[in-house]
Amino acid sequence: MAVISPLSSTTLFQHPTNSIRMTKVASLLPKEDSSPYSLAQSCRSMFSYRSIRKFTAIFSVTAEAPSATSRDQAAKRRLYVGNIPRNVNNEELANIFGEHGSVEKAEVMYDKYSGRSRRFAFVTMTSIDDANAAIEKLNEKEIGGRKIKVNVTEKPLNSFDRSQLQTDESKFIDSPYKVYVGNLAKTVTTELLTKFFSEKGKVLSAKVSRVPGTSKSSGFGFVSFSSEEDVDAAISSYNNALFEGQQIRVNRA
Repeated sequence: MAVISPLSSTTLFQHPTNSIRMTKVASLLPKEDSSPYSLAQSCRSMFSYRSIRKFTAIFSVTAEAPSATSRDQAAKRRLYVGNIPRNVNNEELANIFGEHGSVEKAEVMYDKYSGRSRRFAFVTMTSIDDANAAIEKLNEKEIGGRKIKVNVTEKPLNSFDRSQLQTDESKFIDSPYKVYVGNLAKTVTTELLTKFFSEKGKVLSAKVSRVPGTSKSSGFGFVSFSSEEDVDAAISSYNNALFEGQQIRVNRA
């Protein structure tokens, strides 16, 4: 929390961490035996631009940076919720988790291209105890015909890995001729997805969606083509087909 020291002489000369600065400020004050000329000079010096900056710095607003411990505790309150029904929204999710503790925030993730739910979300509880209770009660619980996954969010990627994922994301070429590919195996990469669909049409681009801030697959992706015919061929050939051991769903995005 920001703290501003009051502008008083008591605070000025009793500040525990600024003894050196106090000496400098005191040195600018006029001496008792100063002449009128010296007094004027001292006042000008004291309130010169540089002196005012030094003087003001003593009373600058300081904010404590969050400690590593507080960041760790915040991370333990933030839960990843996977395999949620596509029609569940933020309010409904908050109500579900609110039955097992106090919810600070609930956020369903949506695809920026299609606007569809990505079938996962993040829920932040107000305490670690509430987060643990939610995991215990809701992990593997069936909601809307689907067993949801609830656990503490994964360790964030380092700056290099995060930058790499952002680069991969920016390479995706959007197109009006695009398909959504669901139920992807965790082993499927963007390269595998591109190669698989290239057998039935000219693939402009492909991407496997990742859980934000991690390298973990979200279990779905998108493939863009150069024509409507390629989209039709991909859907008719690959909807419900086996890919890396799982039956995938393919439809228009």
